[in-house]
Amino acid sequence: MNKKILIIGLGITGISCLNFLLKKKIIPAIIDEYTNPTFIKKIPPYIPYHLGSLNKDWILNAELIILSPGISIFNNIILQAKKKKIEIIGDIELFSRYNNTPLIAITGTNGKSTVTNMLAKVMRKNNFKISIGGNIGYPVLDLLSLKRDFYILEISSFQLETIKKLNIYIAIILNISQDHMDRYPLGIKQYRNFKLRIFKYANICIYNSDDILCYPKQFYNNKKYITFGQNSGDYSLSIKGNGIYLKINNQKIFDFNKTQLIGIHNYLNSLSVLAVTDILKIPKKNFFKEICNYKNMHHTLQIIHQEYGITWINDSKSTNISSTKAALRYLHDKKKIWLLLGGYDKNCELYLLIKYLKKKNNIKVLCFGQSSKKILSIYSKAIKVNTMYEGVKKIIKLVKYGDIVLLSPACSSIDQFQNFKQRGNEFIRIVKSMYHR
Repeated sequence: MNKKILIIGLGITGISCLNFLLKKKIIPAIIDEYTNPTFIKKIPPYIPYHLGSLNKDWILNAELIILSPGISIFNNIILQAKKKKIEIIGDIELFSRYNNTPLIAITGTNGKSTVTNMLAKVMRKNNFKISIGGNIGYPVLDLLSLKRDFYILEISSFQLETIKKLNIYIAIILNISQDHMDRYPLGIKQYRNFKLRIFKYANICIYNSDDILCYPKQFYNNKKYITFGQNSGDYSLSIKGNGIYLKINNQKIFDFNKTQLIGIHNYLNSLSVLAVTDILKIPKKNFFKEICNYKNMHHTLQIIHQEYGITWINDSKSTNISSTKAALRYLHDKKKIWLLLGGYDKNCELYLLIKYLKKKNNIKVLCFGQSSKKILSIYSKAIKVNTMYEGVKKIIKLVKYGDIVLLSPACSSIDQFQNFKQRGNEFIRIVKSMYHR
């Protein structure tokens, strides 16, 4: 690889690309838009770098650009480089050129991390050597040094933008709904097109039959297609009264009430995992055993405090409309829900959530962050607060026995926090401090 190589972005992905190339005795140049990126001290002194902006000259004179997922391929300078026929890839494409280990790849607007972790747990318990990478776990290039039976990759739409060739054994699309609309100038169709690219490289394609946006654009004879869904699919749910069952070939074979999973969306997530474990010939009884013990991940409908008959729930990982709707559907029969909503809305159509809220008379909305003005303009019943702390302080004076307080923001956290984890942890800290003063 004797090319003039440029890495753009010096976050976790960028530093893993740098380390990988240095092991190959290749010296790239680096650009980062921040003046003091996190890993600046980890760059050897002989590496040329430019900080604080996208250096146009460097970009347009590169022969190969390795773009971090945080940098849009629709950035004007990147588009100019593309027009000049400069090769633009991401770390996953670079990884694919050296990888020989079978891949299971998971994407979707919501549930990617849950399914990745759930699948990893079941596979490990059944003696598969696996490692997790991509959007969760290790940066993918770090996986190459680990001898495994499978790599499980969680892949975002941003990462799928720069893939040219990826040999995937099993690919899953869980769901597709509005997210990152600030990134995609042509809207949800463009976002969907990037998500669907995962099937182009897969031998076996698993998708949600309830969600028309997940359907492959074309079906090929050399690929296998497996479906799951609430109402239909090779793996589906049967919901009667309080009973929620797994159904295969019209036969009820498992009762989800035996699990600790919360919400229909997580039952559906587990169906996609079962589809994979069946392909791998893991006995169903082993899958059921693990799924019965599986608990929701932190920051996903996580009960953080219960006192005086009031339940506080941290759902900070809900960074888009459909995820917050799923949380509200799960809690729909509760007496009263105090919903903390807001953050950076990513140009998503928040009115779709408001339309849902207007049908409910048991949800009280407090909005904070960058999107609060927009929320207030389309939902006058909302109460505007400047910060999450101010919202909790206001709620704690008004809540009554039997109420639920739910942080499920439907927005990204980057306007006031580093990420959803910091936002969730801060929510936990605030709530605990209010009760233990």
